[in-house]
Amino acid sequence: MHQFSTPLILATIFVSAAYAAEPGYWPIDQLQSETPRYHIEDTEAPIQSILYTGEPADNNATEVFAFYASPATLGTAMDGETFPGIVLIHGGGGTAFSDWVWMWANRGYAAIAMDLAGSRPPAPAYNANGEKIQDFHHKREKRARLEKGGLDHGREQKFESIGGTVEDDWPYHAVANVMKAHSLLRSFDGVDPERTAVTGISWGGYTTCLAASLDNRFKAAVPVYGCGFLHEGESIQKPAIDDLGNRREAWVRAYDPGSHLGRCETPIFWVNGTNDKHYVLDSYAKSYALVQGAKTFRIEPMMVHGHSAGWEPIEIGIFIDSILKNGTPLPEVGPLTTAGGVVSATVSARLPITKAQLHFTTDAGLRADRVWKHLPARVEDDRVIATGLPAEANTWLMTITDERDAMVTTEVGFR
Repeated sequence: MHQFSTPLILATIFVSAAYAAEPGYWPIDQLQSETPRYHIEDTEAPIQSILYTGEPADNNATEVFAFYASPATLGTAMDGETFPGIVLIHGGGGTAFSDWVWMWANRGYAAIAMDLAGSRPPAPAYNANGEKIQDFHHKREKRARLEKGGLDHGREQKFESIGGTVEDDWPYHAVANVMKAHSLLRSFDGVDPERTAVTGISWGGYTTCLAASLDNRFKAAVPVYGCGFLHEGESIQKPAIDDLGNRREAWVRAYDPGSHLGRCETPIFWVNGTNDKHYVLDSYAKSYALVQGAKTFRIEPMMVHGHSAGWEPIEIGIFIDSILKNGTPLPEVGPLTTAGGVVSATVSARLPITKAQLHFTTDAGLRADRVWKHLPARVEDDRVIATGLPAEANTWLMTITDERDAMVTTEVGFR
């Protein structure tokens, strides 16, 4: 994978803007070396329901609910087969989604998805053929609060609790309980502990950024929408962080991914949309500029924000397969170059490239409201090239699609 440079002069600005937090908020060695206690409710179920020990909250012991499935639980594993593992992190308003673990187990992975809000979702249901009935769209009222459930994931727990101990800080619990789930996953029979990945959506993408920066056991990470620098620019989280007053900097140092991504060496596939109001392109670019590991991008014009939209892109599976299962990788795209209305980047692909486009906006105002326009691009030898970028364009990128209909993009260009 190619490690990109940030376009123009932004890299220097971004790095100097980042806080240099230490990872001491979490007991990393303990979380990585200890397998939490757990109980599987039905060991014969295709998708198993698990309760495992979480981090203490307000001096009380807690439990975390998770769904787990693998080729072994589905009955499709061969004798002696080992398979890679993946940790799945839901976003705000989400839960442990059984549809998500079912999807990854059928892809050949051991998959664990935990509820990071102290609840458990409805049990999976299957049709007469043993196929799972889709239920990710269930109403929240169908979730049950755990007797020993940990923190909920509201504004108070995410932001307002900062100061004092970490026991009432949701970001601390989210990362710690993800790392516990990772340790648990690695301990299961059939799982290759040296082939694990993590992906999360929205607040799960935020948590993925933190987990990938702090837990070096992951070999790949895919934050969908999530990034750092939530205290800056147009982030819809900025008002809540600003309201912290003299505790604002403490929250940023402890829990903003921008304070930790600078130590991340895990290969990351950055998935987002051009107009996402939750994780805005400016903050997004600042975040990925900090990462030390390899970076691949899929920044889709007008991508919808949501759980199903966040796990549907085929490129996520292709990216993780390429690292954990020696699969054919996505096209590899080099640094973005812009000069005189010509935009280009190096590209290397194992499979034929079938389409390339330049996308740009000339609009001002909120990024979530800007209209993007498109021009064709072409591939010449090892470069993708587009001409005609208007002088008034302020933000742009190129998309490159191969014969699998798998799309990657360049990094983002800014004027």
